[in-house]
Amino acid sequence: MTTTTTLLLASGNADKLRELRELCADLPLTVRGPEDLPGGLPAVEETGSTFAANAILKARAAAAAAASVWPGAWALADDSGLCVDALDGAPGVRSARFAGVEGPGRDAANNALLLERLAGVPPERRGAVFRCALVVADAERIVAAVGHGVRGRILEAPEGEGGFGYDPLFYHEELGATFAALTPEEKAAVSHRGIAMRSLREVLADLLGVEERPVP
Repeated sequence: MTTTTTLLLASGNADKLRELRELCADLPLTVRGPEDLPGGLPAVEETGSTFAANAILKARAAAAAAASVWPGAWALADDSGLCVDALDGAPGVRSARFAGVEGPGRDAANNALLLERLAGVPPERRGAVFRCALVVADAERIVAAVGHGVRGRILEAPEGEGGFGYDPLFYHEELGATFAALTPEEKAAVSHRGIAMRSLREVLADLLGVEERPVP
């Protein structure tokens, strides 16, 4: 494996892209975003019943498109979401599409619907898990796949100005704050995506033949 392997980050979510770029730092990869791919990312119907299945669909489609531009390129896809105990695991794989809203108002609409569905549910029954699946593929195979989940609970009102998605409602008991109230570095240390990415970094470092260094 050469040190010029191209890695396409297969996400149209600007916030996820920022996190993934930071978490990929220092690996011997040429990291590309959707803006670097002529025509952008291919549309993928997320028909999987699990986060891993959807991440595989997205990684494979992106890798096929990337290979026509950067032969031998890898594509990294993320599928993640919130599974709430009191809602039998919903919104789950439909987390991003929970309220059926697209564009800038999507996060607010999803959070509002979540609070509506949990109205009257006491704190002890508001447990939830943030889950993340990360898959790296090339044009022919799945190169690596990892996943992780982090448990917390859903507050009755948003707290914090950072993060994105359901971060303002997801309270991390150990740190005593929502993901939205943490700095990006604090969030990366404990979040589902941050922990999954550190696991993935170890796998990729081994494949690339380099010694992995700890990341914050």
